[in-house]
Amino acid sequence: MGRSLGLAAYRALSRRTSEGQFVPSGARPVGQLVWIHAAEAQNLLAIQDLAQRLCMARFGLHVLITLPDQHSYDAAQATWQPDERMHLELAPTEHPHAVNAFWRHWVPDMAIWAWGGLRPNLLYHAHKKTCPVALIDADASGFDGRRDRWLPDLSRQLLQPCAALLVRSSAALKKLENLGVSTGRIDVTPPLQAGGHALSCHESDLADLSQTLSGRPVWLASNVQQAELKTVLKAHRQAMRLAHRLLLVLNPAEGSPMDAFARQITDDGLRLADWSAGDSPDDATQVLLAPDHRDLGLFYRVAPVTFMGSSLATGHSGRNPFEAATLGSAVLYGPNVRRFMPFYSRLAKAGAARIVKDAETLGAAVTQLIAPDQAAAMAHAGWDVVSQGADLTDRVIELVQAGLDGELTVHNARA
Repeated sequence: MGRSLGLAAYRALSRRTSEGQFVPSGARPVGQLVWIHAAEAQNLLAIQDLAQRLCMARFGLHVLITLPDQHSYDAAQATWQPDERMHLELAPTEHPHAVNAFWRHWVPDMAIWAWGGLRPNLLYHAHKKTCPVALIDADASGFDGRRDRWLPDLSRQLLQPCAALLVRSSAALKKLENLGVSTGRIDVTPPLQAGGHALSCHESDLADLSQTLSGRPVWLASNVQQAELKTVLKAHRQAMRLAHRLLLVLNPAEGSPMDAFARQITDDGLRLADWSAGDSPDDATQVLLAPDHRDLGLFYRVAPVTFMGSSLATGHSGRNPFEAATLGSAVLYGPNVRRFMPFYSRLAKAGAARIVKDAETLGAAVTQLIAPDQAAAMAHAGWDVVSQGADLTDRVIELVQAGLDGELTVHNARA
């Protein structure tokens, strides 16, 4: 990669800053590593979803996500969902010593730069190391900085070697054209949005359970906290007044006391079956207790309505609603879903999710939505939401697979 006068001047100036240290947050995992820089920090949930999809698509892959500043990193830590395949890091400063330390430690096999907000030294180092780089979800606002306006040659120098240039709008396309990037290499794609992925289940289990239920109305309460249990059971009793064969599949939050859940159910006079003990629901069963979260892929498929727990009780921030929506289940949720608020907002706006506040509103919503036409309409709206942006996600997965297999072309930039 050639070096323009703008890049040479920038690198010289960056050496004069005092922040030359980089301390990694953890050890580099063994195996291939994809680095995603989330320059637009507020879109981190979509970046996390992309990272999960990448890890699912390639065995043994790890993904490092970096954030641009301390504020966005601290905010991300508060909502980060632990995953041994994904790693969160504060991006190094632009001091060459910090950039060198970052690369010596993490040694990415491929880099994905999202949105804009280019870091010249970081990107220069990637190109210098012949690490394939793809710019994705680029937006015009990501290239509106003073440096982009006064040193367009620098931005062109950094973008031209990228293996792919994907922008989210015609305005972004025009912006990159104005910076001098070759127009024929830029593709306009939908914006990056989380779409969720379908949790798996054994087809034989699905067939057997569907036959056992024989058309009974079913709803699922997923990830329920102990503090929410009485509310869920009261809502179930309310809904059974109009649908006496209604079955509740109850999935407690991880770490919940199963004995206390079972005792509360029986104390409420409800007939219980324990899925984890090998029980199957019969015609008399009113509540099926299913504590293993690995079974959620099965129960989302058989339940046309799901209440996403950990959302009525404070301090838990909800659960990802796309798990249910991806598998055709209408979503009900409480007001405490801070962690996944963008997801719930998208579903609610499309008519695929409905907020509830107590046992009465939850019971009324379940009663209404177990009607096949109501649940189907919400499920269809939910599918439309989770499928938005799927083309871009699939495109990025293909790019990463090709990059890790050594099949991507890195374009040379002129000095």
